[in-house]
Amino acid sequence: MVTTTVHLLRHGEVHNPDRVLYGRLAGYHLSERGHAMARTVADHLAASGGDIAAVVASPLQRAQETAAPVGAALGLAVGTDERLVEAGNAFEGSTVGSDPAQLLRSPRWWKYLWNPLRPSWGEPYTEQVARMRAAVEDARRAHEGREVVLVSHQLPVWMARLSFEGRPLAHHPARRQCALASLTSLRFEDGTFTGLHYSEPAGALLLGADPVPGA
Repeated sequence: MVTTTVHLLRHGEVHNPDRVLYGRLAGYHLSERGHAMARTVADHLAASGGDIAAVVASPLQRAQETAAPVGAALGLAVGTDERLVEAGNAFEGSTVGSDPAQLLRSPRWWKYLWNPLRPSWGEPYTEQVARMRAAVEDARRAHEGREVVLVSHQLPVWMARLSFEGRPLAHHPARRQCALASLTSLRFEDGTFTGLHYSEPAGALLLGADPVPGA
């Protein structure tokens, strides 16, 4: 039986003093704490003894900066996969992530709120699942019998997890189990998904970290 593991790594904390929902906007880089998170995860993976064959990241700066120390610790160049990018979001650039009440106070947002199950304010959950699962499957096939690290973002990682576990995609954002710099490790046996393990190697750095997600 051939076992393959695909680790979905969420990026570290972002420098975001204005608490903007930054989505796919350029220029949002890791904070000092975020860089420390990335180094901690890199050390964790390097010490794990796993046979990690590749490190691939979303094209966004925060994901690339998280992947860089991981690749360096493992002696691997970091690849880029557009499919790992953050979810599209109509609220991008606003501060609704830190103050959701704005959605009800500001009529300009109301046109986006008609269907939370899709969701109507951003990239459909089903589209996120399709691109994330395609990226995971390609990584699994390319490195069968080994391990791969894919660096992405909270919502796409959570969507992938819900899909693999056969759970409904509609959810409350506060209930996502996908902390900064966390690992959602998908296990495959002979190409079939058999389970996952969630871990927070940088958990000691989470206290006081900015909780506003990117999407």
